[in-house]
Parts: sequence; structure tokens; C-alpha cells
Amino acid sequence: MTSERAGDERNWAGNVTYSAASISAPSNERELVELIRGTQHVRALGSRHSFNDIADTDDVLVSLVNMPPAIELDGSTVRVSAGFRYGDIVESLHHAGVALANLASLPHISVGGAVQTGTHGSGDSIGSLATQVSALEMITAGGESVRIERGDDDFGGAVVALGTLGIVTHLELDVEATYEISQRVFDGGRWDAIAAALDDVTSAGDSVSIFTTWQSADDVDNVWVKSRTDRPHPDLTFIGAIEAESSRHPIPEIDPTPTTTQIGIPGPWYDRLPHFRLDFTPSVGDELQSEYIVDRSDAVATIAALRTLAPRIAALLHVCEVRTVAADDLWLSEASGRDSVCFHFTWHRDEASVREFLPELEAALPLSARPHWGKVFTLEGAALRERYPRWDDFVALRAKYDPDGRFDNSYLRRLFA
Repeated sequence: MTSERAGDERNWAGNVTYSAASISAPSNERELVELIRGTQHVRALGSRHSFNDIADTDDVLVSLVNMPPAIELDGSTVRVSAGFRYGDIVESLHHAGVALANLASLPHISVGGAVQTGTHGSGDSIGSLATQVSALEMITAGGESVRIERGDDDFGGAVVALGTLGIVTHLELDVEATYEISQRVFDGGRWDAIAAALDDVTSAGDSVSIFTTWQSADDVDNVWVKSRTDRPHPDLTFIGAIEAESSRHPIPEIDPTPTTTQIGIPGPWYDRLPHFRLDFTPSVGDELQSEYIVDRSDAVATIAALRTLAPRIAALLHVCEVRTVAADDLWLSEASGRDSVCFHFTWHRDEASVREFLPELEAALPLSARPHWGKVFTLEGAALRERYPRWDDFVALRAKYDPDGRFDNSYLRRLFA
């Protein structure tokens, strides 16, 4: 096992300096068990793509990068190491003839971290990445190795658990036959037309993203449509959008080289569903992110509310993305219990100004709005408790698996105090 002082270790965005005394990387499960048992407070550290202190601790951060790698295909599931990034496993799956139902916009994120925070891609009929999980393995606060599978009583609370129940070491993911996707970008589009026919827009492909800089309260910048190759060619002229003849970056004026192939050229699922390529810095790099997931029935009202705030948003923003995700039954999933629409904000890295503005933004959103657990938000736990019907069940589950708070930290105390 390697261990080093944390020093000035930071998250990917650079806005969080970890409070931990050290970062340890066990090389096997025995070392991980010994580390957990011998540490007062411990948290798992994934690919560092969280924009808040969810992964922080005052004691030891644990990285799984040195654990034995696993990609084990067994019929309709694959068992993978939780520390792998999605980009580390997708080609192997494709070459084995299988695929995942969806991916997030970045292949750079770790499987365990993405699942535990409810991270998602886009698609009216496709759930978050956590819905692909059929079983998970973790080491609990007492050092026990536990496997929880779909159908078990604790499964709904354990998949999206914010790292509170144990250090997740492996996940079993549902797979299907591999497939191809073509990706097209449509420039322009009017909010009035989108709001009047939102279902038609979001069902134009298997995965649809609406991008806007909010420089205009009336128009969007472009719409990205990713479709399996057996679907008809999408047509978005009804919202005033025109298909682009060259590649685009989600953020205007940025070179599109880091993005995945567009202009309708078919390719394997793993090379089209993400917006960005693994070998490039994703998005803009120097940024913060917030995201709010609302009940689909509140989507049009949310669009209207954001239009009234457009000048305030635009002053702090690189780009905003609007996506959809299907309902699930995972207790702390942001889409738990309802089909949802997700409003994602990529901010300039001016955390003081963003945090000053967020309460105004959050107050304008419907009460169904749930923040992404790994991004910047200011809503308190008391408000969030009302938005999750299984909140108290999850609190009881935490007490069951971690009665002494070994995986506790400041972030969790703000939520569950």
C-alpha cells in the first residue's frame, strides 16, 4: 500500500483543497480492510470530478487506483473495479460485443463515484448510470466484505449512497448487445417552441441535450441529438434549429477537437454518447458546476423561471445544458420516483460569486428540484429531506452500516445533522 501526505491535494476543478492528513492507495482488499479498521475517518477518492467537499475527510482519503483490476463479463452483466473510469472499460466491453445503455458526458469519471452520486447521461427512457447496477461489493466500517444485489432489502439505498455505507470496491453492471450511434448538432432553436413541444424535442434521439449560454432569454445555442442508427434522421426545424455542417463544442467559440464525432457519422456507442473524448480535458477545464434535477412535470415552469434570470445567469456562466433522465427507485437518486429534467450549469470559476447567486437561483426553482450530490449547491439538508420520500429510511441504513460515523465528514453532517 502506498501512502502520502495530502498536502495541497485538490479536486479536478481546483476549487476544493482536501482537509485529509494523507491519501492511501491499498493494493488489495486485505490492505483496504486494515486501513478502514485502523482509521477514525476515511473517505473514498475517485477521479476527483466532484465540485464540492463530498469526498473530503479530516483523516485518510482512499484511492482504489492500485487495487487489482477487474473487467469480468458474465452473460448480461459485467463486474468491474469501482476505481475504473468509464473510459477505461468501454472499449473492452465493445470488443467483447456488449455495451452499456448510456454514458455520462465525460468518460473521465470513475464508475464508483458516478454511481454513488447519481450521475447520469440523457434519454427520456434511460435511467441514470446507477440504474445499470445489478450488484455492488463494499467494505463496511467494521471491515466486513458485503455484496448487495438487486432485489435485496438494502439495494435501493446502497447504490446511490454518497460513499456513506462503505468503500465500494466492485460493481456489476447490466450490459446489452453493442450498437452504433450517430450524433448531430442543430444550431439555434427558440425557447417558446421548445417549451410548447418539449416531449417532441427530447424524444428526437436516444440522448438529447439542449445547450444555452443564456445570453438570450429567447433562443438556445444548439441541440445535440445522439441516435441509434436504426432511428430516423432527426428534424428540429419545428423549433427553429438548423443542422450544423461542422462540429461544435458545447461552449461557443471553443475549438471542437475535444468533442466526440458529430455530423451524423456513425460510430460505436462509447465514442458518441459522451460529449468529450477521453484523451482531452473535458468541458472548459477552469470551471465550477451545479445541476438541479426537477420533476418532468415542472420542466416548462423551470424554463420560464430561468428565462427571467437569464442576465444574472449569463454573467457567471460558460454554458447550461438541459437533459432528461428516466425515473428509478433508488432512494437518494436525483430521479427517484419520477421522470426528470436536468438543468446543468457550467460556471466560471468564481466560487464566491456563484455561491452568492445560487440561493436566488434555487429559490426560483420548483420544490421538486434536487441538486446533483457532487456539484455546487447551497440547499440545506432540512429542505432536501422533504424532496426524498425515503430520506429517513436512508438515515436508518447509514446507522446500520456505519454506526460510529467512520465515513462521516462535514458535507454529510450538513445534510444529515
